[in-house]
Amino acid sequence: MFGRKKKTDVDEETTSFFGDENDESVEIDEVEDDLEDDLEVTGDEFGDESEGPYDISEIDSDDPTAGRDGQRLDLGSVLVPMPAGGQLQVEMAPNGSPQAVHLVTEHGRITVAAYAAPKSPGQWREVVAELAQSLRDDNSAVSVENGPWGRELAAVTANMDLRFIGVDGPRWMVRCVVAGPSGSTAANAPLVAIARDILRDTVVNRGSEPHPVRTPLPVVLPQVLAEQLAAAHEQQLAAAQQQQVAAQQQQQSAPPAPPAPPARPTPPPRSGESGSAMQQLGQ
Repeated sequence: MFGRKKKTDVDEETTSFFGDENDESVEIDEVEDDLEDDLEVTGDEFGDESEGPYDISEIDSDDPTAGRDGQRLDLGSVLVPMPAGGQLQVEMAPNGSPQAVHLVTEHGRITVAAYAAPKSPGQWREVVAELAQSLRDDNSAVSVENGPWGRELAAVTANMDLRFIGVDGPRWMVRCVVAGPSGSTAANAPLVAIARDILRDTVVNRGSEPHPVRTPLPVVLPQVLAEQLAAAHEQQLAAAQQQQVAAQQQQQSAPPAPPAPPARPTPPPRSGESGSAMQQLGQ
């Protein structure tokens, strides 16, 4: 399906994480076959989608952010159109770098990310099998359906419904994760229609740097968005510091607690007709 893509002269990358030999890839194929035997696949394995996602080399315009129906959001490795009425939600890594950008709609959330892949297609098929096994291990209901680009993975989890849409490209793979409440990720649901429209106008900018296969391609926020996030982070830090100073001042300004009254002395024992107190205890 990607014969229309422009080819490069870059050498094909290894097809595994650690550069394993071909005999181990045969074992992976066998595992996939076993998983697929247990999964219900509806429709043909291969889709007939003739539109995007596109490689950056296919964009004739000098401005790749100019999309079909509006501006694309430039996230470095992917340029994605914003859905009507959508909002951005940025997920940060522990080191402070952007890890993912979610497109939030009234129906649910859509996340588009690009990964390094070999020249030859087929990585998405492997990923589908592994995702299906992982979800089934978590006791989620899983099914594989045929979509515009081929296989799509639908899952019903304890917290939300999910749909994974993947597309193999020239040395990259795009994965779109659709998440929402019950029923929102059905094949004919509005949220899934929005996700597919986004993929049709998505552009992948893989770059020429070498990346291990399946490595997420870096997410780079637009300068304006990065500045807004930095300002919001500084405001949060300033607010936290103000709360800490206010708490310290409140402790310092609070009146001191009154001293505890002195302990009353214990009166000495008195002797009675039966003798002293010690004598009474001894009886």
